[in-house]
Amino acid sequence: MQTRDITIRSRDGHDFDCCFVSPDSAKKVPAMVLASAIHGVDADMRGIAEAFAAKGYIAVAPDLFWRTVPGPLPRDDARAKPRGQPRLEKIKAGEQDLVDTLAVVKREPQWNGKAAVMGFCYGGPYAILGPKRLGFDAGISCHGTQMLDFLPELDGVSKPVCVIWGDQDEMAPPPVLEAYRAAAAKKKNLDLNVFPGVRHGYMMKSSPAYDPKLHDFSIGKALEILEKLGC
Repeated sequence: MQTRDITIRSRDGHDFDCCFVSPDSAKKVPAMVLASAIHGVDADMRGIAEAFAAKGYIAVAPDLFWRTVPGPLPRDDARAKPRGQPRLEKIKAGEQDLVDTLAVVKREPQWNGKAAVMGFCYGGPYAILGPKRLGFDAGISCHGTQMLDFLPELDGVSKPVCVIWGDQDEMAPPPVLEAYRAAAAKKKNLDLNVFPGVRHGYMMKSSPAYDPKLHDFSIGKALEILEKLGC
């Protein structure tokens, strides 16, 4: 695989960083765009991107927080604490960044014309917004936050959306889980997975909540979606 750091020109004329990983394959394949937690494109995110590329897919991780806290943040950095931040406004601003990132993917000769978005924590809502109106063909959310605000966005979405939580995630209390369970009972395209005893941040190897089994399960769910997009 080839990992390179690129810059993407945003619609408002500024540049933001992006980790771009290409697989060792000449055939056309779908792409996975990663929407990070507020910690940004750190070693955890790069590792996840490279895991997808190792399986033969294009993987891209843009810095969606370049407007306020550019670059990766240690988990004990005060700037990585989202309290008091205009979370919904930041998520809205990141929508255009994902569109701009997808435009870069479209120029890749290896791309087959299909792309999924996989969001983590702060980036979780993009699993819904991506298929809803950003041009993505599927979405995966891992320990997503603010997800109740975006549940109505599932209306009219027929593309695959996978949501994964642990039932000990403080950012997904019982009312949130129950709302998504009710939605999953009605919408065949919503694949909801809730695992007992798992806390917030289970995907990140540097997090004390890291859960290797659920990490691998989540990657597997995403690979299943990419495989279908490659058909």
